[in-house]
Amino acid sequence: MTYSTLSAPCSAVFEIKKSEFLAFAHPITNRDQLTFHVEHYRQTYPDARHVCYGYIIGDPNNTTSAGFDDDGEPNGTAGRPILNVLQHKAIGNVCVIVVRYFGGIKLGAGGLTRAYATATQMAVDKMSLAVFVPQSTVKIMCDFKDEAQVRYLTEQVQGEILEVDYCKAVMLTARLDDEKIAQFQESLGVFGEIITPSIKK
Repeated sequence: MTYSTLSAPCSAVFEIKKSEFLAFAHPITNRDQLTFHVEHYRQTYPDARHVCYGYIIGDPNNTTSAGFDDDGEPNGTAGRPILNVLQHKAIGNVCVIVVRYFGGIKLGAGGLTRAYATATQMAVDKMSLAVFVPQSTVKIMCDFKDEAQVRYLTEQVQGEILEVDYCKAVMLTARLDDEKIAQFQESLGVFGEIITPSIKK
């Protein structure tokens, strides 16, 4: 399953009733990176009232890790709207952190929810997105006489040969798109065989 990921960090600012919502988007692949960015903004804006966020790690359509933090805002009015925008846009491996400066005029629960969603949407509108294609690394064993054919078949599915070992036979390590592994295995036929289960990269 392919999905969109963020190519580079970006930011946006939304102002309403003297409150400022500073939205910062970053590509991430684990919780440690999320924590790093959140702490960075807490230190950068120590006088801000709230530092809220939403994040998705992995495939947004079938994620193993997604979450949010309201950081003291009324329950469900900050982190959840941020996450909702990211899920609606199907962006994976991303976090959006929204730093809020309170302007003295209360927005109410509905107003807060809209403000956090709007700030996040403004950041999303500035995002440079790339298509993420899940890949795996596989080992292929073949005879010396078939090495050229195996290399050719790997190229046919836009695979990449990472290394080659020569012993009693030829052992090629290749990276392939997950969705093309079955097709590749079928095309190998008598020329070689995949001898290890795929390792996610």
